[in-house]
Amino acid sequence: MSALWRNEGAVLAAMTAADIDAVVAIEIAVYPFPWTRGNFIDSLAAGYIAQLLRASAGAERLLGYFVAMAAADETHLLNITVTPAQQRQGHARFMMSELVARCRRTGSRRLWLEVRESNAAARHAYARLGFREMGIRPGYYPAPRATREGAVVMSLDLGVDRSAGDALD
Repeated sequence: MSALWRNEGAVLAAMTAADIDAVVAIEIAVYPFPWTRGNFIDSLAAGYIAQLLRASAGAERLLGYFVAMAAADETHLLNITVTPAQQRQGHARFMMSELVARCRRTGSRRLWLEVRESNAAARHAYARLGFREMGIRPGYYPAPRATREGAVVMSLDLGVDRSAGDALD
């Protein structure tokens, strides 16, 4: 857990359909091009990893959330968001550390994500966590005035070696 994390009573809990309205409200407050209610419903229906960070066990107040898709031996972080009033307090770092731990427990070898080319702060934060920039997806994100912005593809090697337990006698 991050030494910078200031809300040690906060807990992660599974996102449910009942949480979608609160999640979408945060999404709209944070992003100029937010995920839709349908994006979150589809993610839950597909069985993606969807976690909420609550102020404390049983609390209604959401601090943030993330959605990730696990497939084969990789995981793809699709969305990680902290409510505006709670940003820069270590909540995203905590959620990332919990996601990485989960990935390692389940045997994912690599964690992938995309971040806007213009989001230097997020790129730097991910790099501090060990992510490496792997390439660019041109025109990936919607941008103002009906334009598109590229995404930097980043990857974290999770150091999981599945072959060690797969050897035949």
